[in-house]
This record gives sequence, structure tokens and C-alpha cells, in this order.
Amino acid sequence: MFTHKRWMVLLLVLASVLLTQCAKPTAQPEKVFRVAFVYVGPVGDLGWSHAHDQGRLALASLEGVETAYSEMVAEGPDAERIIRDYAQQGYDMIFATSFGYMDAVMAVAQEYPDTIFEHATGYQTAPNVAIYDGRGYEGWYLAGMVAGRMTTKNVLGYVAPYPIPEVVRNLNAFALGAQSVNPEVEVNPVWIFSWFDPAKEREAAQALLDLGADVIARESDSPEPDKLAEENGIYAVGYNAVSTDVAPNAVLTAPVWDWGVYYRQTVQAARDGTWQTHAYWGHMADGLFSLADFGPMVPQAVAEEVNAAKAQIISGQLQPFTGPLYDNTGTLRVPAGEAMSDEALLGFDWLLQGVTGVVPQ
Repeated sequence: MFTHKRWMVLLLVLASVLLTQCAKPTAQPEKVFRVAFVYVGPVGDLGWSHAHDQGRLALASLEGVETAYSEMVAEGPDAERIIRDYAQQGYDMIFATSFGYMDAVMAVAQEYPDTIFEHATGYQTAPNVAIYDGRGYEGWYLAGMVAGRMTTKNVLGYVAPYPIPEVVRNLNAFALGAQSVNPEVEVNPVWIFSWFDPAKEREAAQALLDLGADVIARESDSPEPDKLAEENGIYAVGYNAVSTDVAPNAVLTAPVWDWGVYYRQTVQAARDGTWQTHAYWGHMADGLFSLADFGPMVPQAVAEEVNAAKAQIISGQLQPFTGPLYDNTGTLRVPAGEAMSDEALLGFDWLLQGVTGVVPQ
């Protein structure tokens, strides 16, 4: 039988257990990590902004990440206002995805040192600002090989947005790839001074068609040049996405990005507390970008030739900008056997032999 004393001891033990259980902290839900994206074009443009938004959507694979975006944000005061608004709302990380957002990013980042900012294609960093880009010229070299094989007139066109090093580099890589399989080819750029302007893009493509181009590539964001190629029975090289729905008989291929590869990696680092400022310039080997599937008009032999070059680029055996390289005035710029340095590539401001015109100032 239990004595009164034993009952008291038992009650004290039970009370202790209950108190201990009550004192255990309840599991707190992990804080939602909020990420904002700012785009210069519309997400439905099948271009640069579309590709970045596909990368944003890839963040859905990370539990506890919430995203937002603003599209059609002009470079300048509008960009600074919108970036600042996201920082004021308490977003943990902000991606500014256009070259012209750089000043806005740097201004807002100073005001919000606890917010992480990342700027695509820029060149300025800070303790809370990183820059990121990929060596898209590797894909443009391969696209040039396809164009060089498919042209019958040896006249290629290129709708070029702005005369910044990135665009000049990609234009020259396209020409190099074409010349590697067809030394007679000529590349003609038309500068439109816009990333996304369907009317200007179509006008530029028409000018190239009038010039005699039978393959028109674009580094701009709308598929208007692809549509014009389809309407006139010539070929096109797209960018960021293959617009086979509007130009099924024209688009040969397209250099395409997979920004999700980078976004998942850097957002996870930010959440883990391991993020540090950096300047990332990814290779095709990283999976950041590639060449889209070839259109049905591309012969199997051409596809195999380009895929072999792609494997060499990924392995590092082929570096597109290896000398001898001459500019279009005949001046030797890169000696035989020498590869251009990253510094030279990042400051590209001249046109290769076989590319017409000059880089606008």
C-alpha cells in the first residue's frame, strides 16, 4: 500500500515530468527567405528577361524561398526606385538583371548594408553586392558555326542591342564560329540601342534582309527578327529561347541560358550564411548556358560538327578567342597561339576581321 509520503513523492515526480515537457520549446518554422528580381523586359519576351524569370521559377525547388519580380523596368531612376522599394519591404536578396541597373544597385546597396544585392553583367562590387555573368560567347561561337554552314550568300546579319563589351564579344564570337567553317562569310551588325523594342528589332532585321543576309541572328529580346526571317524564307538564330512557335521553319538554333543553376546555388549560400561578395563568370561547363536543339533544317553532319566543338569548349580544349586575331582594319590584335585574357575579353571594344562597321561610341 502507498503511504501518504509515497503518494507525495509520486505526485512530485509527475509534476516534474509535466513541467519539463511544458518547458520544451516548440519548433519554430524556418523564416521565409524573400528574393526579388528586376527585369528590363517582359517575362514573356522569349528573351533575356524570360530566361532570368525561368531561373527565378527554378527557386521553387528550395523550400522556404519566396520570390517576387518587376518587369519592364527602365534603366535609370525607375530602376533605383523599384530596387529601393524591395529593400524597404525587407527582401533578403535582390537580383538586378540588366547592365544599366549598376548605378541604381550601388546607390541602394549603400543604404541597406544588410540586404544582399546581385547584379547581372556588371563590374562593380561591394561587401553586399556581387556580380554574375556567363561566358555566353562560347554559345555564340557555336551558333556562328551553324550559321556559317547554312548560309548560301555568305552574308550574315546580327541585331545588336548596345555597343557594350558583352555584346561586342558575342558578336565577334558569332563571326569567329562562322569563319571557322566558312572563311568567306561576312557578318553585318545593326545597332538598335535597346534591349527590347520589337519595332526597332524588326526594322533592323529588314535592313539586314535588304543587305542580302540569309541568316539573321539577334541578341535583342523579341522574336521579331525570327518572324521576319520566317516570312521571307531565310534563317534566323534566336537567343535565350527558341521561338519555334512563331518561326518553325527559320530558327536554326539559339544560345540559351539556364540561370536557375546559378540562382539556386547563390540563394542557398545566402540562406546558409556562407554568401560572400564575388564576381562570377561561368563557363558552358557549369551548365549555365548551352545551345538549343537544332531546327529540322540543320543537316546531321552540321549538328555533329557543332556538337564536337561544344565538347571541346566544355573540356577547355577549344578557346574561341585564340590568335591570330585581326581587327577589321587588318591590325593584328592577338598573336598566333595566344588566348585573349579575361581582362581583354571583358573590355572588348573592337570588331574582328569579317565584321563590318565600327563599334559606335
